[in-house]
Amino acid sequence: MNFPNNVKYTKDHEWVMLEGNVATIGVTDFAQRELGDIVFVDITGVGKALAAHEIFGTIEAVKTVSDLYLPMSGTITEVNADLESNPENVNNDPYGSGWMVKMTVDNPSEYDNLMDAAAYEASVG
Repeated sequence: MNFPNNVKYTKDHEWVMLEGNVATIGVTDFAQRELGDIVFVDITGVGKALAAHEIFGTIEAVKTVSDLYLPMSGTITEVNADLESNPENVNNDPYGSGWMVKMTVDNPSEYDNLMDAAAYEASVG
C-alpha cells in the first residue's frame, strides 16, 4: 500500500497536499482498496464554501456509497472533471490523476492537525 510523505491524511481516509493556501484533496490508497471498483464520483460544485469535516461529495463503488469529508475549511475552486468519465482513476492513481478537488483554504494551520504518513499508516494497520 502506498503512503506518500508529501501529503497529510485524515481519519476518514482523505489525503491533502497543501501548496500555499491551495489544497488538493483525494481519497487514500487504503480507501480505494477498501471500496473496490469505483464507478461514480459525485462532488459538490466549484465556488462552494465548506467547513472542515463537512461532506463535499460521495464516492460510489460496485457495492457501496461513501461520503467524502473535507479535511480543511475553505472554498472549492476546481473539481477533477476527468472523474466524470473515468472514475476508475481513483483506483488506478489515487494520489495523481484520481485527485478530487482543489480548494482555497481559510486557515492553512488546519493542515498541522492532520496525520503524517507514519501516523496514518499506523492507524490503518
